[in-house]
Amino acid sequence: HVQLVESGGGSVQVGGSLRLSCAASGDTHQRYCLGWFRQAPGKEREGVARIDSDGTSTVADSVKGRFTISQDNTKNTLYLQMNSLKPEDTAMYYCAAVANPYCYAFSGTPLEFRYWGQGTQVTVS
Repeated sequence: HVQLVESGGGSVQVGGSLRLSCAASGDTHQRYCLGWFRQAPGKEREGVARIDSDGTSTVADSVKGRFTISQDNTKNTLYLQMNSLKPEDTAMYYCAAVANPYCYAFSGTPLEFRYWGQGTQVTVS
């Protein structure tokens, strides 16, 4: 099992930047596919970005060129750098993990990820 705790959310103006962090604890020796998801009020949870244990990453088309996912294995921390933020980026952001080192084994839907953080709110206005 792994526990995930997000931080770094907040309110920012249009065009601004935020960096979200997700600290992992527990069975961090297991290799995981890690992801960031977001959910806006009245909408389904959607995938934003994923990263393999070897660092291979993918991001959703809606955030491509603006968001970057990365990880620091020495700190057991996942990051989401968000630039050029837009009002439509407003949502609760969650990090998630599944005990498989390769994200390509999954299509990226929320149901495929077993472990979840509590979320951090991002508001862009």
